[in-house]
Amino acid sequence: MGKKNGSENDDEGSEVEFVADKNYGDPEKYDPSFHGPIDNRSCTDVICCLLFLAFIVGMFVVGGYAWMNGDPRKLVYPTDYKGQICGITPGVETKKYLFFFDLLKCSSTLSSFQLTCPTKQICLETCPTETYTALTEVFLNVVNVAPDFSKIKPYCDYGFDPETEYNDPTSKYHRDADGLQKMLEDEKCPTYYVESEPFLDRCVPQFLIDVVEGVLDAATSKDQFTSNITDSLNGKNLTLSNGQTFQPEDLASYLSDAVTIFLNFQKTAAMILDDFYAVWYSILLGLCAAMLVSFVYIVLMRFIAGPMVLFGIIGLHAVTAWGCYYCWTRYKELEDMQTDAEQSLADIGFTTDLNSYLNLKDTWYAFGITLAVIFGLLLLITLCLCKQIRIAIGMIQEASKAVASIISTLFFPVVPFILQVILFFVWGSIALFLASSGVQDCLKVAPSDSTFTYVDWNVSRVNFECDCSVNYTKADDTALSQLNISGFEDLDITCEFQSYEVPDLALYFQAYNLFGLFWLMYFIIALCQVTLAGAFASWYWTFHKKDTPTLAVTASFWRAIRYHLGSIAFGSLIIAIIKMIRVFLEYLERKLKGQENDVVKYLIKCLKCCFWCLEKFMKFLNKNAYIMIAVYGKNFCTSAKKAFFLLMRNFLRVFVVNQLTDFLLFLGVLFVVFLCSVCSFYYFTNSITVVAEYVPAPDVNYYWLPIITIGVGSYVIAKGFFSVYDMAVDTLFLCFLEDLERHDGSAEKPYYMSKNLMKIVGKKNKKIKKTKQ
Repeated sequence: MGKKNGSENDDEGSEVEFVADKNYGDPEKYDPSFHGPIDNRSCTDVICCLLFLAFIVGMFVVGGYAWMNGDPRKLVYPTDYKGQICGITPGVETKKYLFFFDLLKCSSTLSSFQLTCPTKQICLETCPTETYTALTEVFLNVVNVAPDFSKIKPYCDYGFDPETEYNDPTSKYHRDADGLQKMLEDEKCPTYYVESEPFLDRCVPQFLIDVVEGVLDAATSKDQFTSNITDSLNGKNLTLSNGQTFQPEDLASYLSDAVTIFLNFQKTAAMILDDFYAVWYSILLGLCAAMLVSFVYIVLMRFIAGPMVLFGIIGLHAVTAWGCYYCWTRYKELEDMQTDAEQSLADIGFTTDLNSYLNLKDTWYAFGITLAVIFGLLLLITLCLCKQIRIAIGMIQEASKAVASIISTLFFPVVPFILQVILFFVWGSIALFLASSGVQDCLKVAPSDSTFTYVDWNVSRVNFECDCSVNYTKADDTALSQLNISGFEDLDITCEFQSYEVPDLALYFQAYNLFGLFWLMYFIIALCQVTLAGAFASWYWTFHKKDTPTLAVTASFWRAIRYHLGSIAFGSLIIAIIKMIRVFLEYLERKLKGQENDVVKYLIKCLKCCFWCLEKFMKFLNKNAYIMIAVYGKNFCTSAKKAFFLLMRNFLRVFVVNQLTDFLLFLGVLFVVFLCSVCSFYYFTNSITVVAEYVPAPDVNYYWLPIITIGVGSYVIAKGFFSVYDMAVDTLFLCFLEDLERHDGSAEKPYYMSKNLMKIVGKKNKKIKKTKQ
């Protein structure tokens, strides 16, 4: 980067110094008043702090709106065709179970991946206990036999008495006007119902529940169900109100298609919830064990960092060298054989049979050359960066000493962890209440005429909207009469609930809430980084390490919240904006899927890649900027510039230290997750007899569920604990670089680094000579 610059204190084996590139600023100058994180500082980035506080107020406003307008019970409990929540809404509080008039219509809906079932749904106190078809009564009516309404009435629409309507001469459902048939056509009563059981507060056919639960006689149950339908129909086919005809033996298959998907999902979800309830304490103990293992691993890093890096480098070279040797031996073996090994790649061409390529000597020749080149490059890089690797190992060992000296830093991640748990709980609650803040979307429908829709009539949707909370009567409907169209006068029109429609304001609030999640999450992470950086910088810039401040973490935390909330909010805001842009690009890509042209598709892919790279770079820059903020107390932009220039003046060292640190931390996380996951596997499968005898594992439906939960939780915990170590390495490394620039080892300007680091870089502090009196 420049010409050589000697120093009178350089001794044998000293590292060659270089004049810094002026494009990246001048090296730090000696400041006799600087002895670590300065106490005389002022508030930074005040405007951004005020903006952050205003945003928090906005989060309270969004939360208040969600609390007043949302009801998560809408997302959990079933809702009838009037929008009433079964078992909750006054009037149906004793009717807990949802009953579907025609499950066959749900079959066609599920096959088209829609979320609603286009049939009338009402709340019942009990589900049907037998299989029955109302068309049997229609057949009896034809031969002048009075229908038995006792089996139909309990499942008819609210307040509808089929027997009264049937015997009322003024009713459109009178016996002389084919009243019973019209009742079924207008969905006043169900065409049929089957023996059902409550499943997640829905009435689901019994035989389907048996199938899902895996009983051995499921087929017999289904055959019995078909037999019941055959008996009910007196051997006749089932004809629905739309004219479609089904044979009795086909009905079970269609019903199976209608709810099997629903049952599988809902049954699995219920079993998973039961498993979590049964093993929650075991999962909690597993996560505590992950915390303990992470703690022990960090303590041991000061002793094993050097050997791990050394063995890792030797192992990498050994693997590549062995790969070269193996490829060479395979090449010689195939060369000595007079069979297909004499073929070339051109003779075989393209094939999915990989063994055909592995039987070619040219394949192993190419592999051998590739591995030989990789081995040569690795060896050359190792030899050239030997001293940089030694510096990286030294920094990792120094970080272990710093963590051991300020033991409270190991427990500090618990604070941001708790804050993030609270944040996710609040965010999830607000998101849930916003998602359930929708208003009822009700439309006018005519059960006997499927073409009675605003689409088929080519009119505005508003003309078919209605209010489910009031009793709809066609005579009071002015919207239809003003359309100057005919064809609805003889139809029985009702107002039915379609879905909950989330207002646009709630959608905007969801976006605001998501942005708040990103901003606050990275704010908490940044607060943790500034606090840890201040503590570790205090340790480094203490000349005699035994004099390190006792409450270094507390003092650093106070400086962060007292002076630098604005700078922390500034840095986290940048990451949150980038994150929201990436989310928007993902949303845009999904919305345009199947519609975009190749140019738009390519452009979105490029933007996603660019913003991913930008996010990675900004996280790296922010982290080093926070270190400078913790040490010098400057604003975010000044600190980011100072950190960037310092890193660029020492680019090679930065690269090596970061890579080796990431390697060791990756091994640490992998070790913690692997150990906890394997132990949980043996525990929940009762594979260890001694343990199973004294501490048996709880009975669960899916033993892999707690194993995966503990594995994921261990990963999160290990990442949190190792972030302390990573922050220690980065902070001490920046302090080390500044130490080299600020000082020269003289009595006036001594180095603050350890003797081990001074030995690696070929530096030493001069001893003060005592003069004789």
